[in-house]
Amino acid sequence: MTAQSETIDIIVENESIVGTVLSPESKVPGVLFVHGWGGSQQRDLARAKGIAGLGCVCLTFDLRGHEKTVAAKESVTREHNLADIIAAYDRLVSHPSVDPDCIAVIGSSYGGYLSTYLSARRAVKWLALRVPALYWDEDWHVPKRQLDVVRLAQYRRHLWNAQENQALAACANFTGDVLLVESEHDDFVPHTTLMSYRAAFEKAHSLTHRIIDGADHGLSQDSDQQAYTRILISWISEMVVGARVGDYPYHLMRYS
Repeated sequence: MTAQSETIDIIVENESIVGTVLSPESKVPGVLFVHGWGGSQQRDLARAKGIAGLGCVCLTFDLRGHEKTVAAKESVTREHNLADIIAAYDRLVSHPSVDPDCIAVIGSSYGGYLSTYLSARRAVKWLALRVPALYWDEDWHVPKRQLDVVRLAQYRRHLWNAQENQALAACANFTGDVLLVESEHDDFVPHTTLMSYRAAFEKAHSLTHRIIDGADHGLSQDSDQQAYTRILISWISEMVVGARVGDYPYHLMRYS
């Protein structure tokens, strides 16, 4: 990576000495992690550290209704959590080392679903969705905990298209690179839901679909967690690091 040079004066004991600051000429990619409903940033942190080591600025955070704000879990809506994600995105992009044109978003389950809405409101170049959930458009302002879970299970077993669902409509307009990760034995987000997402990404620059054999929704086995980490790191290395030239400094951002 080429460096830019700046001559500076350093004041010491009322005298001035000359120094030179060398800094990267190019900014680096930013990566935003969005956890699922009932999760937290803790599991994302380990993967974020690995990806930051590849030369990216990573940001993990806790959605409202989780961890320190768990008291709000009964009242938080999809609208509230989307606002959280947009605020986290804006904070990441404001980092002086981040290239605002090179942002990756990694969302799991509920976080993956809301990440599609983010892609319609902010610039996202790479979108990784692990077992992205799907919800009907109505009841957007109804607390998430009040949504009918039986109806949700039925809804996700049906194939939907971009004209019938706003999250899928956002996918249909996405032109970046996409990673879809499915769990073979998922009781919450079935294969049909992944097929709805996959069909919606008709304008994507590239689409990678991986299935973790034997895995459940939450990747409860350590071997399944490791399998997902390998898939994600490999894809990020190809898409994000491969799109740049040279090595990048290490940055990790964490907010509760």
